[in-house]
Amino acid sequence: MFVPSPAKAQNDALAVQNMRPMKHTLASMLAALSVVAAGGIPAAQAQDLPTKPIHIVVPFTPGGAQDIVGRAIGTKLAERIGIPVIIDNKPGAGGVIAAEAVAKAAPDGGTLLLASGGAISIAPGLLSKLPYDPVRDFASVAMLVDTPMTVAVRTDSPFKTLAELIAAARKSPGKISFASTGNGTITHLTGEYLAQRSGVKMLHVPYRGAGPAITDVLGGQVDFIVTSVASAEAMVTGKKMRVLGTFTGGRIASLQGAPTVAEATGLKGMEVPVWAGLLAPAKTPPAMLKRLEAEVVAVCQSPAIHEQFDKLGALSLCAGAPELDRMIKADTQRWAEVIKQGGIQE
Repeated sequence: MFVPSPAKAQNDALAVQNMRPMKHTLASMLAALSVVAAGGIPAAQAQDLPTKPIHIVVPFTPGGAQDIVGRAIGTKLAERIGIPVIIDNKPGAGGVIAAEAVAKAAPDGGTLLLASGGAISIAPGLLSKLPYDPVRDFASVAMLVDTPMTVAVRTDSPFKTLAELIAAARKSPGKISFASTGNGTITHLTGEYLAQRSGVKMLHVPYRGAGPAITDVLGGQVDFIVTSVASAEAMVTGKKMRVLGTFTGGRIASLQGAPTVAEATGLKGMEVPVWAGLLAPAKTPPAMLKRLEAEVVAVCQSPAIHEQFDKLGALSLCAGAPELDRMIKADTQRWAEVIKQGGIQE
């Protein structure tokens, strides 16, 4: 049997001791590299994030309120997690095209839907067939914002209050008209909801967008419009319109003290959130959903995001997946009832 010399044994022992700090240094370097590779996020946490750029699919054209919301969230989210976030605009069919694309995307966290009521809570009651199931094919990530609606009239309208307008509609069924941005849109259904809850019949006049609808209201061709707070603010500031009520839980300061619809009518439950949130494909891993939820909510609650939402006339909601789930459920039930009672068709 070979026996090493005392000198060799001593040298081997010194070599082992010298390797120990080298191993420690190597481990530290690898740990540091893992943090850099994850954009400053520890490797264990980075495993819960997508490994490629995140695409937020927006169902509307660039420049609109929802597009601005998506871009604001996407920019700050990319800064926070160190992963690029890309906005993909897929307008058309009331959001159905965008929703279908996300429902059929790989469930790897790389594709999210900037969802709103149109494709998720309105479409099931309005359309006879959908290329996706709004419940089974999506998983909630986070609630973002509410872009609420108002009832507005031209400044020289004979109706000084919402109560007066409803009284006129009750006296002359089907004569009082309201403008919307199209059949089956949130503005149409919100107007119908007001009529149904008030027990009156109103004439719906659909338009292709808010611009021509506002023009005809200002011209006296239509009695009132259901429109967003942002659109109403511009008209109120320009002294072209008056807001008779907002479909919110509280008054909005920028609308010169206009009452809520509940205050103006005495009806309860007249808050109509025009929500926007993020959804992911249904089979996205739960750990990834939770991580995305936490990161998106943190971004949404930042002062910079609140400032951008305020400029849109939007209310920051910034809540997690359970709150978005509850919103979608309540919204779907409300619009299904309005559509059925109103006999509204696609």
